[in-house]
Amino acid sequence: MEVSVLNIKGEDTGKKVVLNDAIFGIEPNDHVIYLAVNQYLAAQRQGTHKSKERSEITGSTRKLIRQKGGGGARRGDIKSPLLRGGGRVFGPRPRDYWFKLNKKVKALARKSALSYKAQQNAIVVVEDFDFEAPKTKEGVSLLNNLKVEGKKTLVVLPEVKKNVYLSVRNIQRVDVMTASALNTYKVMNANVLVMTENALKLVDETFNK
Repeated sequence: MEVSVLNIKGEDTGKKVVLNDAIFGIEPNDHVIYLAVNQYLAAQRQGTHKSKERSEITGSTRKLIRQKGGGGARRGDIKSPLLRGGGRVFGPRPRDYWFKLNKKVKALARKSALSYKAQQNAIVVVEDFDFEAPKTKEGVSLLNNLKVEGKKTLVVLPEVKKNVYLSVRNIQRVDVMTASALNTYKVMNANVLVMTENALKLVDETFNK
């Protein structure tokens, strides 16, 4: 699949790049995309929630009523989960929600996500660029020129470019990341991928294994 290369003014440079079919032209696998997105979201969870259990409640351990003869249920101390202010049974504890996915599964998920974007013609390739200074106006102008304003846009760069990041971080629905850090969730969460030529080459080298 061929894609025209634009400059930051949105003009066609006359150059074309070929999207590698091994990455952008496979039959997408929805299940591995689901697994990869699920893993990413699980890893974002802090897992710091905690409730006190019976042994952690401050209170007397005195038995409230006698075991037999009262005509009621057997009753322990005031920290019982059955009483108001008592401990919670099997309450949440701090934990890590991350789970393992095989490398080949994650690789297939990335390729499937990128193939979906290629099928939807949602990949815009631009010449490599950088901004002289961090200005939000420059970022807005870039998106307007590429006709992607208002859309969830993921800008993919070959390496960290601080001025580009600072220029778009205040723009809603726009995210920036390097090609080597590209993941399934970020690709699927965007409506449009704006990739530089070198970022595309890096994706080809990194993911075509």
